[in-house]
Amino acid sequence: MKIQELAERTGLSVHTIRYYEKEGLLDERHVRRDTNNYRHYFDEAIERLKLVKRFQSVGCSLTELKQILQGLDTNTTTTQQGIDWVLSKMKEIERKKEEYDQVLATLNKMLDYKIARQDDPGNKHR
Repeated sequence: MKIQELAERTGLSVHTIRYYEKEGLLDERHVRRDTNNYRHYFDEAIERLKLVKRFQSVGCSLTELKQILQGLDTNTTTTQQGIDWVLSKMKEIERKKEEYDQVLATLNKMLDYKIARQDDPGNKHR
């Protein structure tokens, strides 16, 4: 598939896809150059880019993703390194989840307060 179709199927911009390719997040399993020098992307690129997006959404940097994905791709990451990274990410996500839960609790209290004030007949600022 051409880059525009890949962009549509992943929700990423063409510029972002080219940047990720330049950074080494896509390799020959994901993209090849045709004889006319156009890039042709394989279905594997869709899954790879979706994976990158998911990990970025939980706070992984591109540098970190590049390191772990290339290690897995080239089999240079040991099993223990992979386990350690996964455990570290899980712990980080749990910490962020707790922070989000605290923010949600605060927002719910604020909402309850605002609704109570709105329903208060003595409130002039409804």
